[in-house]
Amino acid sequence: MSIKDILEEKRRWRAFMARVEKLPADYQIVYREIQKYLFKIGPVELTEGIGLLTGIVELFEDGVASGKKVLEVTGEDVGLFCDDLVKDSKTYAEIYMEAATQKIVDNAIKSREEK
Repeated sequence: MSIKDILEEKRRWRAFMARVEKLPADYQIVYREIQKYLFKIGPVELTEGIGLLTGIVELFEDGVASGKKVLEVTGEDVGLFCDDLVKDSKTYAEIYMEAATQKIVDNAIKSREEK
């Protein structure tokens, strides 16, 4: 990744966060908690641009425009809302476990073949 790409990515992130900052305070609080949660569980999509996060902000912007409270948009269980968003997504932990398992299997097969 070139410096130009890094700067462009940073510019896009700042523009994105400016959208978040335009949301009402309760929406901002919930968005930031969702963002922290998603960064911790690590769905791979988060590193492939900001698509998932953009979708959440768009959903929140629609909620604001409709006059809804933030928990009317997400539901009372925000953790469940997050889990539903990424239920079909792979996390880095899952990718690591799959790779580790495959390495063990490959080594076991190699070991048997050497005997």
